[in-house]
Amino acid sequence: MTTILGLSGSLRRASFNAGLLRAAAEVAAEGCRIEIGSIKDVPLYDGDLEAAQGLPQAVQTLQAQLRAADGLLLVSPEYNNGIPGVFKNAIDWMSRGDGLKAFVGKPVAVIGASPGGFGTILAQNHWLPVLRTLKCQLWTAERLLVSRAGGLFDAEGNLTDDKTRELLRTFVAGFAASIRD
Repeated sequence: MTTILGLSGSLRRASFNAGLLRAAAEVAAEGCRIEIGSIKDVPLYDGDLEAAQGLPQAVQTLQAQLRAADGLLLVSPEYNNGIPGVFKNAIDWMSRGDGLKAFVGKPVAVIGASPGGFGTILAQNHWLPVLRTLKCQLWTAERLLVSRAGGLFDAEGNLTDDKTRELLRTFVAGFAASIRD
């Protein structure tokens, strides 16, 4: 069984990206499981907090999930042409302590959904230096940029578009196959 940790970079309940992640878990083929993690309870990074109290429980949980996973799927919104601060903050926390070891060599893929016409191309590109620094193995064989997401998701943030669901199925299958190879 190939296990992929999936993280959405949005905290909004009806987020397009959280919905895209849920849909990815639904369309994962037999032999692949996407475990959905949460960045919701990760506090803002504070070195003083880390020194005084160690890693917060939410960070320890994410680190354990990442260590146990065969790959990592980042489902990233694009805010002001870049990575959402809350998402970058969670990844920064996850790399603390011995957390960096879990990133080194870990297969990672990045997808995202946006109401705009260009999908999340700039945010996905913005992740490149971060993932390079973490020494991840970035999967670039395919790319998934979901644009004009407002018409593809319902009011609860669930993916309703069959064409996008099929593109997602192909993407997840390709990523999972690359991990197994």
